[in-house]
Amino acid sequence: MKFKAVIFDLDGVICFTDEYHYLAWKQVADELGAYFDRDINNRLRGVSRMDSLDIILENYHGEPLSAERKQDIAERKNGLYREYLKKMSTADLSDEVRDTLIRLRELGLKLAIGSSSKNTKLILERIGLSGFFDAVSDGNNISRSKPDPEVFLKAADMLGEAPADCLVVEDAVSGAQAGHAGGMQVACLGDASEKKAGDYNLSAFSQLLDII
Repeated sequence: MKFKAVIFDLDGVICFTDEYHYLAWKQVADELGAYFDRDINNRLRGVSRMDSLDIILENYHGEPLSAERKQDIAERKNGLYREYLKKMSTADLSDEVRDTLIRLRELGLKLAIGSSSKNTKLILERIGLSGFFDAVSDGNNISRSKPDPEVFLKAADMLGEAPADCLVVEDAVSGAQAGHAGGMQVACLGDASEKKAGDYNLSAFSQLLDII
């Protein structure tokens, strides 16, 4: 095998919570009187909560917001988002993803999550993958969001593997850039695959089995 470990982004790769993010940010933006649409939402993929808020505030024209106020707004968004996440279940994990993950584990690969989300463990619990991964590196243990490679480098360290022996799986261009910046090869799905951002640009999750 080419790799000893695979590090997965969560949202857009293992499962899909984009719509929940959009609905929560849309409500916050509406309350601020800031224009927000799905194109802007797409810019938030793989970006930390506070950096996402800064993007939304590009269309805010009200009174200047203090750092404390911005933190409160970000927390409100997260509260709304977590309420939406409660609707998730094992039905949000596709058979293809589940079967591929099991097969990768059977092949002896170490598996980890590398996500900017601070809600990673809640999402994994909701979709039935709590405790499945050998390591979880997420927004709770990093200080820099993608395209900085910190989240992936910490995941590799938690797995005890060299970055060069790890494959990153991403759907966002910023995530692919983070993987490359960390010295890892990257397999892309979704938007990042369409933009040819990876070393491997896939059309289906199960194609991972062809490249490891």
